Amino acid sequence: MNKTPLVFTILLLACGALPSAFAQSPTAMPTGMAPDNSGVNVRDRASNAMTAGEQSNSKGDVDLTAQIRRAIVKDDSLSMMAHNVKIIAVNGGVTLRGPVKSEQERTTIVSKAQAIAGTDKVDNRLEIAGQ
Repeated sequence: MNKTPLVFTILLLACGALPSAFAQSPTAMPTGMAPDNSGVNVRDRASNAMTAGEQSNSKGDVDLTAQIRRAIVKDDSLSMMAHNVKIIAVNGGVTLRGPVKSEQERTTIVSKAQAIAGTDKVDNRLEIAGQ
């Protein structure tokens, strides 16, 4: 195995001879463009807000969450945003949270969750993005 290219690359890095593009993080934010999710995350600060951290680890709740997630992800008519909504199951009750693209997506997701968990067991907290 020839180690010359690796040694040469390490030397170039140590001397600063490689272009600065290699030294920058590919995900670095431009100056003055810090991410700001604080407006979206305000709803999670409410004392009664159900968050993913409250998902129950009981077998029944984990299975319930998995069944609903499978039903949502299997539906190709739903956007990636809809596929990623939060599903939180605690004691057989399900809370749906997060943004979707349209009222149709919200209705579809709620219907799937109700079909699996029961109509009276689903708390719909889905929001239409941009509204």
